[in-house]
Amino acid sequence: MSILDSAIDPTAPGYAANRAALVERLAELDAALDQARAGGGEKYVSRHHARGKLLPRERIELLIDADSPFLELSPVAAYGTDFPVGASVVTGIGVVEGVECLIVANDPTVRGGAVNPWSLAKTRRAGEIALANRLPMVNLVESAGADLPTQAEIFIPGGRVFRDLTRLSAAGIPTVSVVFGNATAGGAYVPGMSDHVIMIRDRSQVYLAGPPLVKMATGEVTDDESLGGAAMHAGTSGLADYLAEDERDGIRLARQCVRRLNWRKQGPAPRTAVPQPPKYDPEELLGIVSSDLKVPFDPRAVLARILDGSDFDEFKPAYGDSLVTGWGELHGYPVGVLANARGVLFSAEAQKAAQFIQLANASDTPLVFLQNTTGYMVGTEYEQRGIIKHGALMINAVSNSTVPHLTVNLGASYGAGNYGMCGRAYEPRFLFTWPNAKSAVMGPAQLAGVLSIVARQAAAARGRDYDEESDAAMRMMVEQQIESQSGALFLSGRLYDDGVIDPRDTRTVLGLCLSAIHNGPVRGADGFGVFRH
Repeated sequence: MSILDSAIDPTAPGYAANRAALVERLAELDAALDQARAGGGEKYVSRHHARGKLLPRERIELLIDADSPFLELSPVAAYGTDFPVGASVVTGIGVVEGVECLIVANDPTVRGGAVNPWSLAKTRRAGEIALANRLPMVNLVESAGADLPTQAEIFIPGGRVFRDLTRLSAAGIPTVSVVFGNATAGGAYVPGMSDHVIMIRDRSQVYLAGPPLVKMATGEVTDDESLGGAAMHAGTSGLADYLAEDERDGIRLARQCVRRLNWRKQGPAPRTAVPQPPKYDPEELLGIVSSDLKVPFDPRAVLARILDGSDFDEFKPAYGDSLVTGWGELHGYPVGVLANARGVLFSAEAQKAAQFIQLANASDTPLVFLQNTTGYMVGTEYEQRGIIKHGALMINAVSNSTVPHLTVNLGASYGAGNYGMCGRAYEPRFLFTWPNAKSAVMGPAQLAGVLSIVARQAAAARGRDYDEESDAAMRMMVEQQIESQSGALFLSGRLYDDGVIDPRDTRTVLGLCLSAIHNGPVRGADGFGVFRH
């Protein structure tokens, strides 16, 4: 065992400043989460309750096992857009009858649960997670179908939601739908494509077109119940497998369906049944990361507060020391860790990472990437030493690794360093962000400076004087734009991660993800293609 030694002084001025800055970001996160939980607002929530109906999170609370956690995913989707925070759908992982399930619940208090571009993206991401991690999916359906003003953005890609449901079924991953109200037009295909369907008497209405549209299209005069009521689908069309008496009975039947799945995990069980907690207080994570992201920090201080027993066997500690690599356990699951130490990745770090990733694949060990990088080193000396081919070596290894990857952005994630440290484009099973973190092509000042240099060179090439006043205004505008567009909430609002998390919850979140991942097999890659040397 190699127990990490981590001495943090909570009374130090630097620690206090760091903590204060992160607490401020956490307050912003809490405000965004409050917006998401508010749904369509008090008026529509009250109207929904007055009809004897439950809210989406209330339905989820009844569905999952008592006192079990629910890992909500992408909770601030659509933040900073014209759509309500949360994107009118709740997604996450919860335990139902002892089975970890991916749960999707429409929020009918927001435009009747209509699907907009961000709710579509959020739902599709939920399907990706279910398929990649072999998680049964439970849909809690109440949707008015497509948000018509944005139909051009959702109609064609929206078909993938139904395709994904059938692919889950084909892969032997069960799907369950409980219909709580309207499931109209495209929304009707969610129960239509599910393995198990539950409808609620006098509540569920499932049809491709409602009575008004049927009359317009065919001239037929009909009513909701005859056209798509729960009793009709249970007794005539056969679309409903179970007929519930009310919402709670529908949830009871959903739990019954999951209980009868005879579900077994395919991945190995945790190595330790009762893992040791870290030897250091996770509360101290709030003061470790500098409020100035240009100031590096030692990721071992983070590892000491999230790994079981603070036990970490470092790999190549004296070589490529801007990247910390090594082995540990999280909630009993073995993991390999890659964590940025001083931000910049050099050739040695890239080669070390590629070897370590190969070793993790050889031993079928999941990888955890802790990002805090400004990217790969630039400059004549480093280009001549082969930084491109060595960076490509690392990115090749990340791209072709098949063990599960989990990524957390702790601070900065800039440039190709985002790629080498398994950013969103490299399909980690899960990716989370701390509230202070940023991600972009490069830092705001650097990007504005590059544009300024290019503009100066263009003016010189034309023989024109350069307007310094306009340059200063341009740089300020660009810096402000990049600063706002690289922030954690902005990026999470566009689903570039699976959620912004409180640093103190990092160990718990990663543990829940590792448990979910092990529903499927955990196997390393057989080959990595051609490595340039």
